[in-house]
Amino acid sequence: MYHALPIKPVEHIINIIEKLKPNANIYETKYRQIINYKSNNSHQCHLLLNGTIAIFRQRDGFMLNSEVAPFIFGLSNQLAESEYLFMRCEECSTVAVIPLETANEIIANEDLWESLSRLLIYTAGRVYDHCTRISAPTSYDIIRSQLYELMRESDEFRQHITAANYIQSRTFLSRSSIMKILAELKKGGYIVTERGVLKQIQQNIPLKY
Repeated sequence: MYHALPIKPVEHIINIIEKLKPNANIYETKYRQIINYKSNNSHQCHLLLNGTIAIFRQRDGFMLNSEVAPFIFGLSNQLAESEYLFMRCEECSTVAVIPLETANEIIANEDLWESLSRLLIYTAGRVYDHCTRISAPTSYDIIRSQLYELMRESDEFRQHITAANYIQSRTFLSRSSIMKILAELKKGGYIVTERGVLKQIQQNIPLKY
């Protein structure tokens, strides 16, 4: 069995969201809608209430991470320049947006430091996990880990992306090598796909190719 992702501190995330939401503007997004970290040159905090959002690198469209609701974007990278990243809704989602400055004030006034620290620790763990996965020794190791990652995404998310496109958007692997390994895993009965969409991992994918 592949190792688990960092445990998501759902209760702490919800705790922050519930305190911030009364001061936020809630809206519904479209599929693949782009969201920027800044609005009118001001940093924003985005509360993902429902759906899935992925983070991409601006210069090449490389997918760095994706999160299913509930989650909060904009707190962990507030001291960094945000122009090199953008968010994209991977399904129709519900988002609440609040100015980062206001969010920080509420967190301080409501003494939400423990919940914030749990969120930041989880976010750092996800970044570390992603770096570990894409720097695996072989193409097979990378593809294997990405398949397990894909299965952890929501059903709605998985219906909108093929396994090959998902893996290619998050790694530096060639499409031909991805397709070859996926075809052999399907032939071996390890994965079930329909029109390229991953439906199921039938049995533990072997550690070795």
